[in-house]
Amino acid sequence: MLYANIMNNFKSLVIIPTYNEMDNLPKLIPDVLSKDDSIDILIVDDNSPDGTAKFVEDLASQNNRIHILKREKKMGLGTAYIAGFKYALQNNYDYIFEMDADFSHDPNEIKNFLIAIKENDLVLGSRYIHGVRVLNWPMRRLLLSFFASVYTRLITGMPVRDATGGFKCFRKQVLEAINLDRVKSNGYSFQIEMTFKAYAKGFKIKEIPIVFIDRVKGKSKMSKKIVREAVVMVWKLRIQSIFKRL
Repeated sequence: MLYANIMNNFKSLVIIPTYNEMDNLPKLIPDVLSKDDSIDILIVDDNSPDGTAKFVEDLASQNNRIHILKREKKMGLGTAYIAGFKYALQNNYDYIFEMDADFSHDPNEIKNFLIAIKENDLVLGSRYIHGVRVLNWPMRRLLLSFFASVYTRLITGMPVRDATGGFKCFRKQVLEAINLDRVKSNGYSFQIEMTFKAYAKGFKIKEIPIVFIDRVKGKSKMSKKIVREAVVMVWKLRIQSIFKRL
């Protein structure tokens, strides 16, 4: 009953950035929408050459819960989410999700986020509470991700065990309080920056356990550039917070 009441009273938007995700979207979109009638989806596509945008446009013409933003070129994860956040605020959504297109984030977890967000401002899906909950990653990448979160916690003081995770749910008030035009990072560093800015502004953050499953189809967007950006970003955020420039 609690879950039903939450969903009946609020509008939620699941933002999914895409680049060549035709292997996943035909299954993912109906799966997400099936969780509740109050959930909408926004696909932010970076001009995928595999026809992702055309596929989503065709679906959207038949279902008013599906929306798409088309961008002219590949511009990165962070800018895709910023575009999605602005769309969500313009259209008065109450809860705004970040979610991957590749089933590494289980749609069945959405209901747990919606329960947790009732008492919190930002809910993070965490791979590193209640043990390590990651499947099919090579050890090198697992260690990189785990220690990136440890590093972030040490430098910023932010009490979050999984600072780089990308399965999240924001209350709209959090996004309204953050100057989205000043968020310029991508990848790992984008996730760190958004969470830290929410934390620095005093919003209540909750981590809930999820199981992260590495993508089965398609290619990962991880790169050395993304890792380097995250290393620098935590110091930048720390300095900005000291001088109150967040």
